Amino acid sequence: MGERVTPDWIAVDWGTTNLRAYAMQGATVLARAQSDDGMGKLSADGFEPALLALIGAWVEPDPVPVIACGMVGSRQGWVEAPYRTVPCTPLAETLTRAPTARPLDVRVVSGLSQANPADVMRGEETQVAGFLALNPGWDGVLCMPGTHTKWVHLSAGEVVSFQTFMSGELFALISTQSVLRHSLDSEGWDADAFADAVSNAMSRPEALAARLFGLRAGNLLQGTQTPVTRATLSGLLIGAELAAARPYWLGQNIAILGLGDQARAYKEALRPQGVEAMLVDTEKATLAGLTAAYRNTKALT
Repeated sequence: MGERVTPDWIAVDWGTTNLRAYAMQGATVLARAQSDDGMGKLSADGFEPALLALIGAWVEPDPVPVIACGMVGSRQGWVEAPYRTVPCTPLAETLTRAPTARPLDVRVVSGLSQANPADVMRGEETQVAGFLALNPGWDGVLCMPGTHTKWVHLSAGEVVSFQTFMSGELFALISTQSVLRHSLDSEGWDADAFADAVSNAMSRPEALAARLFGLRAGNLLQGTQTPVTRATLSGLLIGAELAAARPYWLGQNIAILGLGDQARAYKEALRPQGVEAMLVDTEKATLAGLTAAYRNTKALT
């Protein structure tokens, strides 16, 4: 049996597919735990048992505060944490308390909304708060790649505006459920093909649908290999996104949330446009944001 962990509080990042928990002492991580009990597979009465199955050893015998962000606060989640309308600070002064059967103090961070154009975020606001805590005084645009990539304009510690693009979800759908799945039956990546596709999509975004089918035709008639096809598909989608998001990144300081392949792809796509973006560790930003939320709550009690 390992050494008993006795945290001051517990940070929880609860998304649609995964549940991640961190035993915290101040801003220091004492232990980590993860499960696949995401919001998407739980009923209303399943959240408390799923959380206790993961962190039970950390809250026995004495409960400690739990600060949670993500889809746990959605309408389909444990408790609906109301959206706050931008422009505003990424974190509210108060959090929404989740109903519990046991003596647990679980509080959920609110998401952000935008009226025009209509947009929402839930979970990313905590990462934004963490990024600003790690980079005080920073003004610019934070690019947050993912299934639904977000471009977030930050100024004077507030979220001014943001825009969401479904590029990541489109890549997943096209590569697994469209005719292109027959041309993407293996892994691989061609950096030159990616760069060419980004450039093409930025210069002619209106031709995107035709270029997509051209990937299948190229595979059939010219034997184009998967690394080229996969990189081209990604480049076309990201290039079209960059063309639409130009007002967000042109002439701005840019930071990209993530250190993995997707974040690096955005960084490489921006470089030919004269934009040198810095990469940000996602976990560090999330934990810094949850820590800020915990400190705000503690200061009010």
